[in-house]
Amino acid sequence: MTVATDAPDWHRVWPAPAKLNLFLHVVGRRPDGYHLLQTVFRFIDLHDRLRFSPRADGQIVLTTPTPGVAPADDLCVRAARRLQAASGCTQGAEISLDKHLPMGGGLGGGSSDAATVLLALNHLWQTGLSRRQLEVIGLPLGADVPIFVHGHNAFAEGVGEQFTDLDLPPACYLVVRPPAQVPTASIFSAPELRRDTPLLRPGDWCPGIGGNDLETVACQNFPAVAASLERLRRIAPKALMTGSGACLFAAFTSRAEAEQAQARLGTAEQSWVADGLARHPLADLPTAVETVPASQANSVF
Repeated sequence: MTVATDAPDWHRVWPAPAKLNLFLHVVGRRPDGYHLLQTVFRFIDLHDRLRFSPRADGQIVLTTPTPGVAPADDLCVRAARRLQAASGCTQGAEISLDKHLPMGGGLGGGSSDAATVLLALNHLWQTGLSRRQLEVIGLPLGADVPIFVHGHNAFAEGVGEQFTDLDLPPACYLVVRPPAQVPTASIFSAPELRRDTPLLRPGDWCPGIGGNDLETVACQNFPAVAASLERLRRIAPKALMTGSGACLFAAFTSRAEAEQAQARLGTAEQSWVADGLARHPLADLPTAVETVPASQANSVF
């Protein structure tokens, strides 16, 4: 297959935004050990950025390796190879990642990068897969990958892959990074983690409802998270941890309010002010029309 190296989209920058969990409840556990969740995902305008160059030899080459991560284990490389395998594509690509989102922060950075790889290369290679098919390809890479492929703020259930789209009101967020990196596996494996929070109906949720069931475990095991959350809650009492941590956030109605809170917080922790997004920046990227019933989607590949 001939690769169109001069196609304009090969020269564009592809965003990979962060997400916040506006609440996160653990409502059960499957026999295979995976936890059943309810959460609301919101995209925010903090981004990693990716660039791609075509290769005709079928190789996937990450030109910006992450320190301490073998190239074969990198989520970007794994996503590209899974797309090749699922679609039969023989094209390759060089991937350049401009990393801004912290690792182990609960902002979904690695999952967002993988999702952008799937969306971008599906478009650039013209593999013709639907978003639902890309969600299925992405799920084994991480439970957060499907929401970034899905592209809309949503109430999520299951292991985080069943979505009810939401139109969320405008908000600006102060996002705080404590001086800690929290391994997701250590939080979910903690015996003290609550796993029986009562179910919510998506239609009953609104901003301000719910907490983060992982927060207590993270604070108990990572004192830096607890200390940062205490400082942030002096300014914003409803502040929460996002994901499995370590990052924290507080919602405000305007950027000016968020910036004032950031100034009061000081410089003890790294922090950002970020607007909530109405949807993922690549939500309008064309993909194939889904032809596989949702009930059969998990058996496509």
